[in-house]
Amino acid sequence: MALTEPDRIPVMCQLSLGHYFLYSGIDPLHVWYTSEGFAGALVNLQKWYMFDGILINLPGRQPDYDKYIQKIEESDNEKIIRWKDGGSTVFPHDDLPQYRFPDGSKIHLTIADIDPDKLYYIEPYDVTGITYPYTWGFEREERPFDDFFPAYHINTIKCVREKTGDTISVHSEIFSPLTQLLELLGYENALMALLDNPEKVKACLERLAAGAADLGKRQAEEGVDAFLISSAFAGGGFLSVSQYEEFVLPY
Repeated sequence: MALTEPDRIPVMCQLSLGHYFLYSGIDPLHVWYTSEGFAGALVNLQKWYMFDGILINLPGRQPDYDKYIQKIEESDNEKIIRWKDGGSTVFPHDDLPQYRFPDGSKIHLTIADIDPDKLYYIEPYDVTGITYPYTWGFEREERPFDDFFPAYHINTIKCVREKTGDTISVHSEIFSPLTQLLELLGYENALMALLDNPEKVKACLERLAAGAADLGKRQAEEGVDAFLISSAFAGGGFLSVSQYEEFVLPY
C-alpha cells in the first residue's frame, strides 16, 4: 500500500455510516457533524478491525454546527433535529441522516432548470443536503469557483493523518460527474435527460468534472495515497456501453 512489497495482503473495507454510529464509541451526532468525530470513528474502527487503510468518504464539516440547532427531539429509533433555518434532519440511530428543507421537501429539479455555468461540484453528503446553485452547510452563500471548497473541507483528512501518521494507507473520495448529476436531478430525471437533452447533460458534466479535478488536487496536496472516484451507476448494466462511452468516460 506504500508502493513497496507488503508483508501481507493489504485489507481494508468501507464501513456503513450506521456501523460507525453504533460501534465507534463516539456520539453519532459528533461523527456526522464534525471532522474530528468522523476521523475518530474511522481510526477507532480501523484499529479494531486491524485494517491496513481508511477510506474518508465524507467531507470535512462546518465548525460550530450546534449553534444552528433549535431543538432535538428523540424517540426510540431516531432523533429529529430542528434547525434555526426552519429545516429538519431525520437522524436514525443506525443509518444515513436525511435533511429536509423548511417546507419538508428535498431538492427536485429537471435538466431544464439547470444552467451548466452555475455548476462546479455537488456534494451528496453535505449536512444540509443538495442546493442549487450549490452552497455549503448552513452558510447559504454561493462561493466563487476559484475558492469553491471551504477550508474545512479537507479537515477530516488532516485529522486522520494526525492520528495515524504514515502507518496506514489513507484514501479519499471524489464523486464522478455523472454521480453528481444523478444526485442533483434525481435518478429518474437524470436518466431521462441522457435521452432527451444529451448536449446539455454533457455541458453539465464538463463543469462538474472541473470541480472534481479541483477537489482531487486539494486532496492530493494533503497527502492522500489514493482516490476513490465514486461512480456507482457507471457499471453493472445500469448504463449501456455506448452511454458509458458518451457520458462517463470523457469526464
